[in-house]
Amino acid sequence: MVITKKSSPESAIRLSDPFLEREKSQYNNPLPSREFVLQILAQQGVPMQFGELAAVLEITDEEQPLFERRLRAMERAGQVLINRKGEVCVADKLDLLPCRVSGHKDGFGFAVPDGVSGEDIYLPEREMRKAMHGDHVMVRLAGTDRRGRREGRIVEVLERAQSTLVARAYFDHGVGVAKAEDRRIGQELLLEPEGHGGAGHGQVVMLEIVSYPDEHRPAIAKVIEVLGNYADPGMEIEVALRKHDLPHVFSDAALAQAAATPAKVRKKDLDKSRVDLRSLPLVTIDGETARDFDDAVFAERQGKGFRLVVAIADVSHYVQPGDALDGDAVARGTSVYFPRRVIPMLPEALSNGICSLNANVDRLCMVADMQISAKGKIKGYRFYPAVMNSKARLTYTQVWDWLQKGSDSPLLPQLQTLHQLFQVLLAARTRRGAIEFESVETQMVFNEHGKIDKIVPVTRNDAHRLIEECMLAANVCAADILLKNRHKCLFRIHEGPTPEKLLNLRNYLRLLGLALGGEDKPTPKDYADLAERVVLRPDAPVVQTMMLRSMQQAVYAPDNVGHFGLAYDAYTHFTSPIRRYPDLLVHRAIKAVLAGGKYKPGKWLALGEHCSMTERRADDASREVQAWLKTYYMQDKVGEVFSGKISAVTGFGVFVLLDDLYVEGLLHISELGKDYFHFKKEQQAIVGEKSGLQYRLGDAVQVRVVRANLETVQVEFALATRSVPAAGEEKAPAKRKSSRSRSKAKPPAVMAAVEEVSPLAEEVAPTESQPPAPTRRQPARNRRAKPAVTPQAVVADVVPPAETPEPVSTSVIESTPEPVVVERAKRPPRRRRTP
Repeated sequence: MVITKKSSPESAIRLSDPFLEREKSQYNNPLPSREFVLQILAQQGVPMQFGELAAVLEITDEEQPLFERRLRAMERAGQVLINRKGEVCVADKLDLLPCRVSGHKDGFGFAVPDGVSGEDIYLPEREMRKAMHGDHVMVRLAGTDRRGRREGRIVEVLERAQSTLVARAYFDHGVGVAKAEDRRIGQELLLEPEGHGGAGHGQVVMLEIVSYPDEHRPAIAKVIEVLGNYADPGMEIEVALRKHDLPHVFSDAALAQAAATPAKVRKKDLDKSRVDLRSLPLVTIDGETARDFDDAVFAERQGKGFRLVVAIADVSHYVQPGDALDGDAVARGTSVYFPRRVIPMLPEALSNGICSLNANVDRLCMVADMQISAKGKIKGYRFYPAVMNSKARLTYTQVWDWLQKGSDSPLLPQLQTLHQLFQVLLAARTRRGAIEFESVETQMVFNEHGKIDKIVPVTRNDAHRLIEECMLAANVCAADILLKNRHKCLFRIHEGPTPEKLLNLRNYLRLLGLALGGEDKPTPKDYADLAERVVLRPDAPVVQTMMLRSMQQAVYAPDNVGHFGLAYDAYTHFTSPIRRYPDLLVHRAIKAVLAGGKYKPGKWLALGEHCSMTERRADDASREVQAWLKTYYMQDKVGEVFSGKISAVTGFGVFVLLDDLYVEGLLHISELGKDYFHFKKEQQAIVGEKSGLQYRLGDAVQVRVVRANLETVQVEFALATRSVPAAGEEKAPAKRKSSRSRSKAKPPAVMAAVEEVSPLAEEVAPTESQPPAPTRRQPARNRRAKPAVTPQAVVADVVPPAETPEPVSTSVIESTPEPVVVERAKRPPRRRRTP
């Protein structure tokens, strides 16, 4: 039994807590801070029973349950460990590292230490029996393996990452097992005898884990939902939704609130602070398939400069902090765009209804009203709530056609003014040094069965870019008003390249005779200048790809550090509150500034991390669905030969992007020829040791499709002809080695080269590593160990979102936008192959 004093939190020992004031500001009844608990444990010098620690800290009887919860939270965070005797130990003194498990499809894994950069810790298959991918664990170092890598032992699982997962069920003589769709979960799960849930052999199911694995027993699960057969139309989306834990069913409370939301603007919505803009000829300009309209624009000449009005849907009027709609919106974080299907952040009654700036109906909006000079500089702005009535729902194609050929529409003069303003803003962007890369965007054309009929390039025109520049201007002003009024918000930040990535880029450029300015801290203009210098080179796409890879990903955060790619000192997202939760937060913050108050949604840092996570989650799910559809599309092209270019180089082979199909697949190292090939990271090339053959990023190759594997979602190629250098130069064969030098040759590269992974592979699948070397040499046909993870294609598979597009220059830095879906006339169903 635990005996403690009935002491006041203001006792002497508690008053010595250096973080007491912080705890008081966060809790009505503050407990000893985590730092103070660790300090007391360190001072005692030995593990302590819970009662002993509580007594030292003078924890009262009433505080015991809360203190125990704090200790459990500290254990999950890897700060302490509660051993089998119930003793509380300081993790650092046990030589234990809190880590996140990264599993591999071949059964082994890696432990990624929390908050520590550097080499991950190898976990052999026997250790991975104790944990699953994503689990938070405590690891003790146990020496090195025969490759010299740090090897670890899992001492304790702090927190399980999975409670449910998507899998395929298999049955043999009444015994059911399941294989997770996430290939990083290498263990099979045993199905409870009564937990088959009516699933058939090979069907896709949703599992609930009943008991977790340990070193002696597998995980046990039961079927809670049968999704269907693997090749059923739409199954790829159903799998992605559950695999990535994407909320896709609105709560009953949110649906009820949406149903009760008025379908029209009412008189009581029009308070005195709301400006009447219904006579102003605002228009929306979006893609042909768009259904929700966040933004409308208007421009007019004002002296030598311009007036630009950007009206954005006033979602914050209908979605209030803490209500049911807000709860569902924050959980989703963003709308998710799949081919042929959208998972909206808000119910359709709002996203396509009362919040959408549909033509010829009154709508509430938040306005950024800007004055812009003839040089493209924003001279002034003001924000205000308004009511508007869009005069037209225009498309990019329609607007560009009018601007080129003319029109008798009364809206044409305004559109011409918008185009003049765009040219001014574009010139200002160039002077500012914003980074802009040329890229080919594509769209999928689908048949009536929901499968790709073809993939075609999309032509962007000035109408797309016109809207982009208008949105950028409004977003910059939104960031500025919040900064000037010292109001917290979520900024869209994009930091410069890390030293390691910058070094990789400079080494690569040096081989091409190119240089990036700025030394250790290049500016956006240094990047823009380099992009301009190489634009006419044959290898320009390759150089641009390497430049993109050197950059970090843009995220949401309350601390402003600017946006490197766009060359802005401050930037936020204001223009898409229907489909992005951070924009809704910014609207609320601006309204608070206008009212002279403060908006406090909670912890801004946590919100930023959450919104960044939901954005990545949506991007990952969307890419996965596109990859599945492309793999299915390639199944009836097995045996055909296509031309393509090497889009990524890794230690296990190269990835090739097909020129006409815009599909990427793996050309494994064993398919490159009879030679020992070695990965040269600085050159982004695989080089034959004996032949001198090189396969470099950007090289043209002819490949034959040998497999389109739906199990691994990967297209595999074989080489059809020799590669052609990216820049057209001849490659000199390597000098013939003497018998002495050959005797010191490295082990076969087919086996050894997989130790290294290219920067792109690391970015796309940072948690995946290659398997350990086999214990003995195997026949070549068994040594391929082809990875299931395909790096992201250099060519985007989607066009910018029809609602509020991001600039092309940030297509990789920013989030994956909404895909355009084109319907085709019906055709006979293609013969389906059994996966």
